[in-house]
Amino acid sequence: MRISIFPLPGAILFPGLQLPLHIFEPRYRALVKDALARDRRIGMIQPQRASEGAPLYSIGCLGKIGEVEALDDGRFNLVLEGEARFRLLRELEVVTPFRQIEGELIAEESFPALSPIERAGFEREARRFADAQGYAVDWEAVTRLDDQSLIDGVSQIAPFDAAAKQALLEADTIAARCELLVQLMQFFGRRDSDEGRVTLQ
Repeated sequence: MRISIFPLPGAILFPGLQLPLHIFEPRYRALVKDALARDRRIGMIQPQRASEGAPLYSIGCLGKIGEVEALDDGRFNLVLEGEARFRLLRELEVVTPFRQIEGELIAEESFPALSPIERAGFEREARRFADAQGYAVDWEAVTRLDDQSLIDGVSQIAPFDAAAKQALLEADTIAARCELLVQLMQFFGRRDSDEGRVTLQ
């Protein structure tokens, strides 16, 4: 399938989750207008480096524009709702100001929930990490989340670099994503705050 993409370093989207976006660059205004005129769908995928025309990572997530606010000066505020991960097959030669790819949707299998030990271990590490970073978290609300919403939600908003976030997006099972998240939080939590962001590279 042909997918119009928004290549944004450090931003990932998971199926079932939402990503608020402020669109101001002319080419991405054109992307949003085009999507609204067709099927409201945009592919979020990370470039491998923050430079013009940089190669793309191989996995992204297709999102559907939900709420949208068109501002008087041509900018947009919108919420992208994650639908399905996709695999990049090839980038297309296009005349549009925004990039387009040929991609295939990834069929998400149903995986078992985390074991009570995995879930408890994750929540314990998340509390440590949040305390170390000075984040205020409603832990009562966290305990009510199902495993998928919790793990994917933390993966999407965690303050890791592009490579780390990409690894989380590419993890195929909730257990694998949970394990990687714990490792990243432990690694990141051990670093001095002035050393910058955690990296897998």
